[in-house]
Amino acid sequence: MEDKMEQIKELVNRLNEAGKTYYQENREIMTNFEYDALYDQLLELEKETGIVLSNSPSIHVGYEILSELPKVRHEKPMLSLDKTKEVPTLQEWLGRQEGLLSWKLDGLTIVLTYKEGKLFSAVTRGNGEYGEVITNNAKVFKNIPLNVAYKGDMVLRGEAVIKYSDFEKINEEIADVEAKYKNPRNLCSGSVRQLNNEITASRKVHFFAFGLVSTAGEVEFHNSRKKQLLWLKSLGFDIVENKSVTEDNLEETVRWFAEHVAKNDFPSDGLVLTYDNISYGISLGTTAKFPRDSIAFKWVDEIRETTLKEIEWSASRTGLINPIAVFDPVELEGTTVSRASIHNISIMEALELGIGDTIQVYKANMIIPQIADNLTRSGHIDIPEVCPVCSHPAQVKKVNDVKALFCTNSECLAKKIKSFTHFVSRDAMNMEGLSEATIEKFIAKGMIHELADLFHLKKYKDEIVTMEGFGDKSYKNLIASVEKARSTTTAKFLYSLGIQNIGLSNAKLICKEYKNKFEEIRNAERERLLTIPGIGGVIADAFIEFFRNESNQIMIDDLLKEIQFEQSEVSEENAKKLEGKTFVITGSVEHYTNRNELKEVIEQKGGKVTGSVTAKTDYLINNDNLSNSSKNKKAKELGIPVITEEEFIQMIKE
Repeated sequence: MEDKMEQIKELVNRLNEAGKTYYQENREIMTNFEYDALYDQLLELEKETGIVLSNSPSIHVGYEILSELPKVRHEKPMLSLDKTKEVPTLQEWLGRQEGLLSWKLDGLTIVLTYKEGKLFSAVTRGNGEYGEVITNNAKVFKNIPLNVAYKGDMVLRGEAVIKYSDFEKINEEIADVEAKYKNPRNLCSGSVRQLNNEITASRKVHFFAFGLVSTAGEVEFHNSRKKQLLWLKSLGFDIVENKSVTEDNLEETVRWFAEHVAKNDFPSDGLVLTYDNISYGISLGTTAKFPRDSIAFKWVDEIRETTLKEIEWSASRTGLINPIAVFDPVELEGTTVSRASIHNISIMEALELGIGDTIQVYKANMIIPQIADNLTRSGHIDIPEVCPVCSHPAQVKKVNDVKALFCTNSECLAKKIKSFTHFVSRDAMNMEGLSEATIEKFIAKGMIHELADLFHLKKYKDEIVTMEGFGDKSYKNLIASVEKARSTTTAKFLYSLGIQNIGLSNAKLICKEYKNKFEEIRNAERERLLTIPGIGGVIADAFIEFFRNESNQIMIDDLLKEIQFEQSEVSEENAKKLEGKTFVITGSVEHYTNRNELKEVIEQKGGKVTGSVTAKTDYLINNDNLSNSSKNKKAKELGIPVITEEEFIQMIKE
């Protein structure tokens, strides 16, 4: 019994530590697979011994919130869901009732309250009893209606999520590996809880309603959860995809979801089954931790044993050298898998990996290949002493208790290629026709050494047009794109430099603070940077260190000889022309390349662009002002002027 008591204590401590880092710090020290395995082990021991410690995660629903956001108590506690990995258990749970089966989205649960048809508050799940008020941020989610037709008080719940595709783009902007987000859930949690909602807006957070908590007025739902969701959909909410089920078609429907999970751009970590009969579900009550009207279904991870063949080491532009496991190919969830990222040295050492070891692999959330366990644990992999690309010394650094390998050579080809790729990317200098493969060829042929060399590719015309994939037309398109890039915004230029943790959003904030005066920006002081919303000590220090570096100063001076900042930016009078004005853009554009370009013009002149028409909107820009679109209708209801592009252009000229 003493041994089992010690096992319980150890499991509780490990799980609580994992929960603390997950909920408070938005980072993971173990995978969901590991956590679930340890949690199930704890439940078995608690059941066997009858011992449940007061701090056991089996009887707690969350952790104390640590942030500067105000906290409120939920009107109704937000409990966790009991879960199973077995379809027969789901069938037994449902019995002869009708149910609603939906995705269990993997993001952050949000409670929305509406009063008099307007969004009144948005609160995170938090620890289940208290949540954080994030109303200001919810207003800039991609798809939350700020106004609804129903005028009574209303409370609903849903999941805030970030698409895999958006997650990858955002992570690419973050140079510092320790600052990169491990998965869309971590990114979403950090985005939703920002103190500056301009950063939230840039993260493209989506909201999917999954439950109606209460309404004040008489609304007839015929005692059906399905009808509640359809009613929310009619009010303009995106609802979680769901299917009606009975005991008879439940297994078939679970299979349908399993077949479609890999195609989802939104992260999910299972399914949720809810009784459709509202009264029946409520009558069942709750346990101390779980509601009895719903249950979660977690996919049984398809695990395959295979043999580890080698560890590849992949260098990045930040200098990080990532370990990648290469193993004998196995079939997982319908695809052949032979590689999995190990992320860092700490994870590799914890798994005690060695060449020839028998490992277990699976797909996290049925999508991302991961190593579940190492069955033989020989632990004899040597960490490289040199960079695999440039052969200069490599160094192990420990940040936030995580060990990672870095190349010490500032001139490493891997860093150089990735820096060039970042510099020419769409949100930076936007030079089309320069893929990573093309840049690598240009470097290998000696055409480019420094970033400024990109502006002098003309002298290599004869050589470029004979290269594979190039001809006269593609060469001309490339040069035209390079010449167009000579005129840029201060924010895009700042972002293009690849400073650690300076994404485009942060670059815009910094440029706004310094009124786009680049000389002031490059000589920024730490104290002033810290006054900018969203800029903390780590970002400020990296920023200052970058501009103090002598090589970077030379590189920047060379670039400044090649480019010019758009005049509309440097005019302080122009920068304030639209100050305090809020615009919404809808429909196609004719005078600008796309809506993003029009949005940039508005922001450069001090205005703001939002996605929804509200009482705070000053102008709706729409070339078809007779359109019956929802935005046009809303603008007319609120008496907001609908103007065309030409009218907007005239406005900024006056």
